[in-house]
Amino acid sequence: MLKRIHIVLSLLAVVLVLVLLMPRTAKFNYEYKKGSPWRYETLVAQFDFPVLKTEEQLYEETEAARQKLIPYFKYSPEVGSDVLMAVEELDFSQSAPIVRNVVLSSLRDIYEKGIVSDASLISDVTDVIFVQKNKRAVKYSADNVYTLGAAKKKVDTDLSRALSVQSCDTLLTSIGVFSAIKADLIFDNQTTELVHAETDSYVSPTSGYVKSGELIVSAGEIVTTEISQMLDSYKREYEAELEYDGPMALFWAGNILVSSILVLMLFFSVYLTKPKILHQRNKFFYILFVYLIFTVGTMLMVRFEPDMLLAVPYALAALYLQSFFRSKVIIPVYVTTLIPLLIFSQSGVMLFVISLAAGVVAIYSYKYFNRGWKQFVSALLVFIAMAVVYMAFRFADIANGSIASDFFMMFIASLLTVFCYPMIYLFEKVFSLVSDSRLMELSDTSNPLLRELEHKAPGTFQHSLQVMNMSDAVARAIGANALLVRAGALYHDIGKIPNTQCFVENESLISADEKSKYHSQIGPLQSSHDIIKHVEDGLEIARKHHLPEVVQDFIRTHHGTTRTAFFYNKYVEQGGDESNIAEFTYPGPKPQTKEQIILMLCDSIEAASRTLKDYTPETYSKFVEDIVKSKMSQGQFDEASITYKELGIVKEEIKSYIAQIYHERVAYPKRKR
Repeated sequence: MLKRIHIVLSLLAVVLVLVLLMPRTAKFNYEYKKGSPWRYETLVAQFDFPVLKTEEQLYEETEAARQKLIPYFKYSPEVGSDVLMAVEELDFSQSAPIVRNVVLSSLRDIYEKGIVSDASLISDVTDVIFVQKNKRAVKYSADNVYTLGAAKKKVDTDLSRALSVQSCDTLLTSIGVFSAIKADLIFDNQTTELVHAETDSYVSPTSGYVKSGELIVSAGEIVTTEISQMLDSYKREYEAELEYDGPMALFWAGNILVSSILVLMLFFSVYLTKPKILHQRNKFFYILFVYLIFTVGTMLMVRFEPDMLLAVPYALAALYLQSFFRSKVIIPVYVTTLIPLLIFSQSGVMLFVISLAAGVVAIYSYKYFNRGWKQFVSALLVFIAMAVVYMAFRFADIANGSIASDFFMMFIASLLTVFCYPMIYLFEKVFSLVSDSRLMELSDTSNPLLRELEHKAPGTFQHSLQVMNMSDAVARAIGANALLVRAGALYHDIGKIPNTQCFVENESLISADEKSKYHSQIGPLQSSHDIIKHVEDGLEIARKHHLPEVVQDFIRTHHGTTRTAFFYNKYVEQGGDESNIAEFTYPGPKPQTKEQIILMLCDSIEAASRTLKDYTPETYSKFVEDIVKSKMSQGQFDEASITYKELGIVKEEIKSYIAQIYHERVAYPKRKR
């Protein structure tokens, strides 16, 4: 029971988090589509709400406002005064006495309204202008100000009426009146452009108002564009403002029940695929962590920014899981992680399918495009998958919203799968896990520890390479973790580095004389101790070089609890006590996983295969069968979950591999001279 308490407590903690983050507002439980009949009862507004304009309407109105330029002018009061003074000083002696007074009176009327400096800015399409007077902008009708031409025409008209003549244009020009007239409203280009750039604020986001109790749509009525717009506005206001108004006890009970169901689904997605994970705390807590990140993210986005859900990189959850688990576990857990989208989001079905497609594509594409710039290829494939599913929903007239905006958010989500993926290295450290990337790094034979093994124990290094290749082929045949087996095979014998002479694969390079060989100088009991000690030495080296625990497990288990039979038999023959078998037995433990069983068999078979004299299929078959049977009779497979079917595949794959290594070569005859 104590072993399971961490499972119960952690699941209860997740339930508590979900309950606290559960949406508090009511959900608009109606599905509708423009052009289709309303399938529910007559809907009446429960409260006042504004009818929001669509994005297309707002765009059109904003563009129209931007195209309508409202000019700004700066008022210069000294210009009018200077002009009047200049006109008074003109020579009117050659004209009638009344002319001076009429001209000055007309100019005073003109400068009370003002003369604009640029006539082209008050064309027929300009209704108003703004004039800055005393640091305040005052709106003027464009009809109430003068251009230079209109001002001259007014002076001419006023004087012609006073003198009862048709025109005084020549007279006014000769006196110099027209040349004295100047504009006192100077065009302010900077202010005009600044205001023009902010014209969005002049566009109202609403197109009407619906009062409480007013009809929105009747049962069976076709949902027109206008009705759809009202429904969209009502839904937004409904979900933003309407709180739950039922009994609070039922509200909390419902939230607890829904949260519990979601967490139980997660639990069973693990329990029914790989129950051992439940007892591996680091892996189990990591799954809960990934689940919480994206579930909490979904609930927060639904509450605060529901329109941004397409930008959430749900495919990242699949990649985070793929780094440490097999596909058998990934897909059920990933689907469970996406279920809150179905429950809480208005476009839940579309978002669920888009995210599911993105996750599946990410899982398979990252197998081939997971390094350097190639990750962006994977991101592109994820984006294409999301876009295809999204357009399918658009064609079926199920999805709403701006296509350009939605595509941009999907593009952001696909890029985030690349930019946020390196977080996996932090998770790897925090949860003491080993990612596929880490295993690939460990399998690089140029790293210092393997270079040391190659230098000090070349025979052991070559043996490890052969075991690695054989284990890789076998692991792939039964769907085991090939990357993990490769790393385990390379490091399983690093404990031979401190005492390389003790192991036969290295002896030939050190001594040619039989009497000088390592084991000829000591007794069988000491030989057994020295050989068994390579497991302990290997673990010490592994800890010193910070090898992951999962790789250290291969060092512990690659001999299981088998015996050093050669030295035990020699010990008994020399009169030793037969019951002293513990001195010749490896400490174990026995293999715990399929991968560890594969390594044990490949290690034993590769080493023993060098003693074969007859390279025929029958010999290979009997040789492999005998070793497997021997391991089974010693109970080495008792603690690992491997089926007889898988074991049969393992044996056949090893036989095939050995046959390819030791097949006969063609003897090339010497050329006769």
